[in-house]
Amino acid sequence: MRIVLLEPEIPQNTGSIARLAAATETALDLIGPLGFSLEDRYLKRAGLDYWPWVKLVVHESWDSYCAGSHSGRLIGFSARASTPYTRCEFRGDDRLLFGKETKGLSPQVIEGLGADVYAIPICSPHVRSLNLSNAVSIVVYEARRQLGLF
Repeated sequence: MRIVLLEPEIPQNTGSIARLAAATETALDLIGPLGFSLEDRYLKRAGLDYWPWVKLVVHESWDSYCAGSHSGRLIGFSARASTPYTRCEFRGDDRLLFGKETKGLSPQVIEGLGADVYAIPICSPHVRSLNLSNAVSIVVYEARRQLGLF
């Protein structure tokens, strides 16, 4: 399984997700352009001293990521999707795609994923979306639960 972040903007979120990736031994792909430098002190601080254990791959752009060789399904997560993530039957080689904090996944990316786009239900009509690092945590742990990785 891989966590895939498309154009993340906030270093603290990416640092927290990197810590999650290290803790769960889940690979992390960052697709640029990034909204920060990989040398950002906030990114490093949020990831603490776990960076050596993060299986990190950085891709220049969405086009370069798509042109690369990948195994497994690419599954998107978006507040605009209608199917809850709990209906996804996760596989060990899935690539879990999350969009940037301010806009999520673009309509073009969502369209390209077809039926493989899921949402984390939000109860309150006053909340548009969850924090990116929280959303990634929810999905990664549900996938691990389904796959018996505890």
